[in-house]
Amino acid sequence: QPWRGVVQSRSVGFSMLFYSFFKTLVGKEVVVELKNDLAIRGTLHSVDQFLNVKLLGVSVDDKENFPHMQSVKTCFIRGSVIKYVQLPASEVDTELLQDATRREMAQQKSK
Repeated sequence: QPWRGVVQSRSVGFSMLFYSFFKTLVGKEVVVELKNDLAIRGTLHSVDQFLNVKLLGVSVDDKENFPHMQSVKTCFIRGSVIKYVQLPASEVDTELLQDATRREMAQQKSK
């Protein structure tokens, strides 16, 4: 499978970790799945510290259940409604993410 899912975290430290990671994916194609099960495919244009994202060149695979989305080409998605972000597997360095997560956990434990 060419896509790897990433679950959004609610912890502040992990949000910053994901924010830094998502910034490196600007310009890449991603699929954002919302809590209402709408999956939106597009090119990641921007992300902010709240994990809000802006997508360009938007398309929806499930056109039958979301016909109103066929005309949308650009969208802003609030981070709090995102369930998953699917990333190209070639863009995910799992060792780097695991190391960053370990460092973040160690930092939080020392507080």
